Amino acid sequence: GKTTLLWWLAAHASARTLGDALAPLNGLVPFVVPLRTLRARGMAFPGPAELSGAADLPIDTAPEGWAGRVLEAGRALLLVDGLDEVPPEEREQAHTWLSRLLARYPETRCVVTVRPLAVEPDWLRSEGFAELRLLPMRNEDIQAFVASWHRAARLSEQDDAERLDELERDLSRQFDQNPTLRDLARTPLLCAVICALHRLRDGLLPETRWKLYRSALEMLLGHRDDRRRLGQPEGVGLEVEEHTQLLQRIAVWLVREGQSEFTRPQALRQLRRALAGMERVSVQGPPEKILTHLLNRSGLLQEHGDDTYQFIHRTFQDYLAAKELVEDEHLGELLRHADEESWQDVVLLAAGHCGRRELGLLVEGLLDAGLTHDEGSIARVDLHVLAALCSQHAAWLDAGVRDRVRRSAAALFPPASGVSAAVLARLGEAALEFLPDPTSLPSGAPSARRSVQLLGMIGGRATVPHARAWASAHPDLGLDFISFWDRFPLGMYAAEVLARCRLAEDFVPVGRKHLKHLPLLTDIEQLYAVGDLPDTEFGAAIAAHRLTRLGLDTNRLLTDLGVLAPSASSLTHLLLSGCTAVRDFAPLADLTALESLILSWCRPVKLNELPALPGVSHLRLHGDRPITLEGLPAWQSLTSLDVSPLGWFAEAAAEIGAHRSITRLRLEAPPSSAQCAVAPSVPTVEHLILNSHESATGLLVLQQPFPALRKLTLLVDGSRHSPFDLAPLRDWPGLEVTVRDAKEGLPRTGTNTDSGAAPHARSG
Repeated sequence: GKTTLLWWLAAHASARTLGDALAPLNGLVPFVVPLRTLRARGMAFPGPAELSGAADLPIDTAPEGWAGRVLEAGRALLLVDGLDEVPPEEREQAHTWLSRLLARYPETRCVVTVRPLAVEPDWLRSEGFAELRLLPMRNEDIQAFVASWHRAARLSEQDDAERLDELERDLSRQFDQNPTLRDLARTPLLCAVICALHRLRDGLLPETRWKLYRSALEMLLGHRDDRRRLGQPEGVGLEVEEHTQLLQRIAVWLVREGQSEFTRPQALRQLRRALAGMERVSVQGPPEKILTHLLNRSGLLQEHGDDTYQFIHRTFQDYLAAKELVEDEHLGELLRHADEESWQDVVLLAAGHCGRRELGLLVEGLLDAGLTHDEGSIARVDLHVLAALCSQHAAWLDAGVRDRVRRSAAALFPPASGVSAAVLARLGEAALEFLPDPTSLPSGAPSARRSVQLLGMIGGRATVPHARAWASAHPDLGLDFISFWDRFPLGMYAAEVLARCRLAEDFVPVGRKHLKHLPLLTDIEQLYAVGDLPDTEFGAAIAAHRLTRLGLDTNRLLTDLGVLAPSASSLTHLLLSGCTAVRDFAPLADLTALESLILSWCRPVKLNELPALPGVSHLRLHGDRPITLEGLPAWQSLTSLDVSPLGWFAEAAAEIGAHRSITRLRLEAPPSSAQCAVAPSVPTVEHLILNSHESATGLLVLQQPFPALRKLTLLVDGSRHSPFDLAPLRDWPGLEVTVRDAKEGLPRTGTNTDSGAAPHARSG
């Protein structure tokens, strides 16, 4: 799903069809960089001039310097696919390439995909990247996929509509009743394969992941052409096993080389070796003809650029490589690589190919390999979870080995860290039996929180009773429980789990799908609602709550602030961001307890368009047009003001000076020397925060309008900012300068220039 996500972003950004929080990406120029393709072609990491051709799209040659100009202007969307498919020894080189590119073009938006555990956590944190995980499809996602798949099938085959209706109902019912089948369908590819197999086999489905892949291969490699009565269009006729023997030679070579793409000469070398022992196939034509047949008829290989090929999905490559390794008696090789992320799916799929003797050797080998690592280490957790997964669906496994697997798995609980919890979640519902009694752990124990996170990562209807027990024992972990709401049936989880949590001290994040369940949560005081929520739905959802803090983000349907009336006497903090449909701000005057108001990207560009709120002490106004401060003195309690962008500074300074109570001021950028020269003095401001700045020397002009300034905070991008010198500010007596990372909100350095030393702030 990672590659599909990047191409989805590229297509919609260029078509300007992204909505909600992704809307700022509309109109950017996408550059997709598939690292596996570049490596298969023997190409180096691309520079700016090579980005437009990296994805090998059928487009005209870009004008000289065009990509560099797009990057320089901050109009680029850089989408780097498959860092995990770069060999480990080249990943630091990839890191350096990306770091330098983003340092040269710091306004570039960038998304990088990588398989979990292929690199260290926060590997790109120093470049300002946030780390996100592509979630598996939830139960309702699977049901939606099934409906969409059958709807598409009916559109193309209208004469079979009645049978497709029946198949859709049956498959939906099977997914609802069979947790094993649901767990097989957590990715779009496998869900599509299940839909196709269900239709092909008239409703009968394989029960394990390994059997699912085997059935899919049989469907693609042989039965599909037979059913379609296509005969031998390439002049080559292969049985399913002959197909797999040829393909698994290519697959195992790719796995051993750490690649996922290959060239025609590379494929031909592997086929020649395989054909030496396949007389019935070799007499049908040379390797070139056999390869053409595999590309055109197998359904498993696809051309991907000039003379470059790949399996349609990494899963099939791993399945076939596992088959080759087991058949060629290379269990030792599997065990040697078992702690490498790129081999773990191969090891897991190899278990399905093993006979009774081989499976016992594989599982015990994994357990022994885990014991070579320290107790509690991620490496041991990883290998022992892999052993448990290999044994899960074994038709026969020695009782002693099975008992050892259970004891090894039990020793991993409760999870010692967030990473351990993520690895243990791979066990799915099988992990639930190993969790300790929730009452045996104190609420403040890190292991209690990790156990709750593990429950959330597993999710699903069957996990709800366990989550309910943990919520009853640890209600103070409400924020952790609420963060996994979407992984469960929403109403059931709200009624049975969240209703038992203490949520008053935490912000509860919700979207439209959660609104109808909010009345079930009686302990909500702080709410952060994201997305388009109509007035009536939102008003009904919060009517029973007396909110103290509320955030409304990117709500283009909200028009009436009167829906806040139930919390008029309790609401102390209000944030409205991107609520562009609100025209009338008069209802804000009814919020008698309000202390803090933030309006970002809403309509007002003049302060006097808002009702004066005499109780508000903190006000933030952000927008895309200069904001004027006429009427500021009427905001009697105001001590902190944040305005971006500010209108004419001299006029704003006069309003702030007339107010006489504002001590903290935050601006997008410092006023120019010309503006400072004509601006009246603002004697009350003691703390000034600047979102951007050019140099310390240019800040000296601030002494004239801010004679009482004692603290100056400079916000910088800590991942990209070059070292800067604060020495020019030492002649400003009594000034304390703090440099903070704008993303992290953490101090990077702070100095008091009274010392007489030349203060410096360095990136680090």
